[in-house]
Amino acid sequence: MGRRFRTSAGPARRARPVRGGRRLGGGAGAEGRADALLLARLGEADRAAGAVAVGEGEGGRAPLGGAGAGTGGAVPEAARGSASVSRSALSPLRRHPFGRSLGGMSLVDELKSAVTPRAALLVVGVFALQLLFITSYVGALHNPKPVDVPFGVVAPPQVSATLVGELEKLPGDPLDPRPVADADEARDKIMNREIDGALVVDPRGRTDTLLVASGGGTVLSSALEKIVTRVEETQRREVRTVDVAPASPRDFDGLSAFYLVVGWCVGGYICAAILAISAGSRPANRERAIIRLGVLALYSVLGGLGGAVIVGPVLGALPGSVAALWGLGTLVVFAVGAATLALQSVFGIVGIGLAILLVVVLGNPSAGGAFPAPMLPPFWKAIGPALPPGAGTWAARSIAYFKGNDLTASMLVLSAWAVVGAAVTLVLSSLKRKPEGEPIAAELDEVER
Repeated sequence: MGRRFRTSAGPARRARPVRGGRRLGGGAGAEGRADALLLARLGEADRAAGAVAVGEGEGGRAPLGGAGAGTGGAVPEAARGSASVSRSALSPLRRHPFGRSLGGMSLVDELKSAVTPRAALLVVGVFALQLLFITSYVGALHNPKPVDVPFGVVAPPQVSATLVGELEKLPGDPLDPRPVADADEARDKIMNREIDGALVVDPRGRTDTLLVASGGGTVLSSALEKIVTRVEETQRREVRTVDVAPASPRDFDGLSAFYLVVGWCVGGYICAAILAISAGSRPANRERAIIRLGVLALYSVLGGLGGAVIVGPVLGALPGSVAALWGLGTLVVFAVGAATLALQSVFGIVGIGLAILLVVVLGNPSAGGAFPAPMLPPFWKAIGPALPPGAGTWAARSIAYFKGNDLTASMLVLSAWAVVGAAVTLVLSSLKRKPEGEPIAAELDEVER
């Protein structure tokens, strides 16, 4: 339906178009405001089109819809007929749905409109994250070798000092040997995760005993067996291996605990990211932040339970207490999620990338999953215990294979991430700050005013 224009020099009036069975701009709420914005912009396009379509009278441009108005010049009939301008009269190359001219846009302008500066920066950030991912995983895992593995030596006093000295001089420093009083003490130290293995020398025979714990990582126990076997061969002695804390037959290479924790971590940061970006990248107020943390806590309880049940009763991959794994999983999920919410409160949407950097890029290869900590390069060996994947993997293996021993440090690390993350989220959400809105919302506010 065309638009009608007044013949006097006043603002043009147009009939409201009908769209989808209702008048455009007649709705209420956000839908009505969107229609109002569209009408305002279409009005600008109509007035521009009317100025082009109407011919010029004598001595100047005639008013829209007027015959001989203004200077008194006659307006041609064709011009008067074109005064009622419809949207279809505009050339596709000369108009935009919002009335912006596109015909003269250069390639640079097109690129600027297609990729905003913010989007370009985010793409650069993703590219850097990709390169860091490759560097971290390949750098940590491409050449694993044991270095300074805590190792006990059980031997008579006259033999112990000599054997410890020989083990300290091995090429590459694979072992960090120390004397242990007897075999029982060596077993206790292994179960308490103070050492990763021990050699028990039999002074009355030629066969010694190597104590290992494959539950802490089958790759490490196999490496200890090879090292000790070579040492024993130089002394023309034999060695038999006893696994003090064996990995489950269904836990190939002791990786189930690591993958369980990775799943918990992924759930934590994805849940937090969804909660944070669903209504703006930063919490608008303390109430919203509390609700998000509450939802995250509920999700953590369910996620921890689900993971513990799957690896335990369902698949039989990990032994140990289901309740203890459930509690650990709840803490891991909440710690990662709270840290993600905190990072998003500080950095906005960039916080998602920082969470991925900490948890996935740095945390996973340093967690000691595929290769236990003594087999990692120094950098990853140092940061692993301080990040949620590393602390979680150590705790999960302790629960499954070491009777829950040596959990304190890991639980403190995870608790710190949870508490600090929740505190930062609440504090920043309490600051009096205008919530970030979508651009369309700001434009609608201007139209309403």
